[in-house]
Amino acid sequence: MPKLRRAVAWFIDFALVVAAASALAVLTFHRISALVTDVPELATRGGLDLLTSRGDVLGASEHLGSSLWHKVVLYMEQAFAVLVLATFAYQWACLALLGRTVGKGVLGLRVAEAAPRRAALRAAVTTAADVAVYAVACVLLIEGHFALSFLVWALAVLLFLVNALPVFSPSRRSLADRIAGTAVTGLGLSRAGVTPPARTS
Repeated sequence: MPKLRRAVAWFIDFALVVAAASALAVLTFHRISALVTDVPELATRGGLDLLTSRGDVLGASEHLGSSLWHKVVLYMEQAFAVLVLATFAYQWACLALLGRTVGKGVLGLRVAEAAPRRAALRAAVTTAADVAVYAVACVLLIEGHFALSFLVWALAVLLFLVNALPVFSPSRRSLADRIAGTAVTGLGLSRAGVTPPARTS
């Protein structure tokens, strides 16, 4: 079934994203571990905070803890940013250079009309629907904006469904395909509804 092949292709591509996320999680964990186990640096920073606290030991301790927490949050935000950028780069490079992602290649599918500009548009929508909005929700959660994080998470789920569900329509084109003017072809999938690229003089 063509729809099943597209779903399997998506799972393969998303598995690569999960692998990248796992690698970034390990790297971030090591960065945070190095931060909180660097005893000489912590002692130096704590000592400086204490010397400049005018006897406010509690305030100096809170400042040190707050500084460490902000660095931890920064490291996690950096990991999410790298994941989003890596996902976009993967999608765009595969489509612009090969006309297919790894998952689509394994399943014998390709993306028609995937010129670099259209590939960028498609990659941007796919990245937003699969990763980017979820990453924003996670960052908001880490920063303590619980209600806003929930709303963004709900938006992420909605965007994913809006992008994915049209694949089951007669045209079989996702939101990313419609915005970029592309279509997935191969193994029984037609090119119906693809808008041809504009002619240049």
